[in-house]
Amino acid sequence: MSGARQVPSPNRDARPAGVAPDLIVVHGISLPPGEFGGPWIERLFTNSLPADAHPYFAEVAGLNVSSHLVIGRDGALTQYVSFNERAWHAGVSSYEGRAACNDFSIGIELEGTDTAPYDTRQYRVLAEAIGALCAAYSSLSPQRLVGHSDISPGRKTDPGPGFDWARARGLVHQACRQTHRT
Repeated sequence: MSGARQVPSPNRDARPAGVAPDLIVVHGISLPPGEFGGPWIERLFTNSLPADAHPYFAEVAGLNVSSHLVIGRDGALTQYVSFNERAWHAGVSSYEGRAACNDFSIGIELEGTDTAPYDTRQYRVLAEAIGALCAAYSSLSPQRLVGHSDISPGRKTDPGPGFDWARARGLVHQACRQTHRT
């Protein structure tokens, strides 16, 4: 994605043949939980998280996970997986009767927690990224935007009540209208 720092994650593979992304999944992540900044999300997504650097890391250091994009608290955008590939962000999931959402979705992580408000810069960058994605993929639209909690209910809660869906959807609709005008 234009303007995104590129950090390839090994935690990716091919989408099933003939499957294009048609869903955008918003996640929330902080490492350690509730703390922002530092190299830890990147280290998790590149399989280099030191299990002994924090007690929580021992639980997650062996996971092979990734996301297409991460938006930091300051709005910094990092891309870990090509949109044409499958990132490993959703886990056990289902949407509209279709299982394995990683097959047909794009995962966008926002650095945050379920309960803390997300930063204004994150909403702006999220909207810009989704606008660009909707322009690039006719299968994507603002109506195909969900949270991790929507596709993995009972198992996941992110992005949580700290995420302002009305604000995000308004900005996304505006960004998508602007990208279709040009």
